[in-house]
Amino acid sequence: MEEKFKQIASANPNCIKVVLYGPESTGKTSLARALAEHYDTVVVEEFSRIYAQARQNKVLSKADVIPIAIGQMNLENEQLEKANKLLICDTDLLETQVYSEFYYDGFCPRLVKKYAQKNTYDLYFLTYIDTVWKADGIRDLPNQRSQMFIAFEQALIQANKPYVTIKGNFEERLNICKAQIDKLLTPLH
Repeated sequence: MEEKFKQIASANPNCIKVVLYGPESTGKTSLARALAEHYDTVVVEEFSRIYAQARQNKVLSKADVIPIAIGQMNLENEQLEKANKLLICDTDLLETQVYSEFYYDGFCPRLVKKYAQKNTYDLYFLTYIDTVWKADGIRDLPNQRSQMFIAFEQALIQANKPYVTIKGNFEERLNICKAQIDKLLTPLH
């Protein structure tokens, strides 16, 4: 079972991996898609959204954390094979861990925690809460965005993950992300 949480090796060993990461309704998906279009690459969608929608928005439980984590890694590993020089992830296992611990009173399965720490990415874009919260049938934390932002940032710090906080309107956020990605891609040219 442990194999299901691991990142596979890319056919392109120089492929850069970035993660859009942070509280709900902070523009991660829109940014991920715009970046993928700009760099002509693929996006790893947020599997927990796909999973929740398939369950017709039934309340998730602790038992759902493992299938969500496995689904996320399946998507990531599939998309890695299609990525050019850059893989854009619209979440990762560290985000799954933060949400699991928040919703389930500190609970997160051991393997999810292990691979949230072990799996590697070149940079995280921590999205700030200066966006308008939009209900969509799945999002449910409009009043805990500050608390969630702190939890996400603390998880990055504790895991010693490289990150940049992204603030501002969509164009400002997109430009910050592009500038950071361009820096990561420069050594490859």
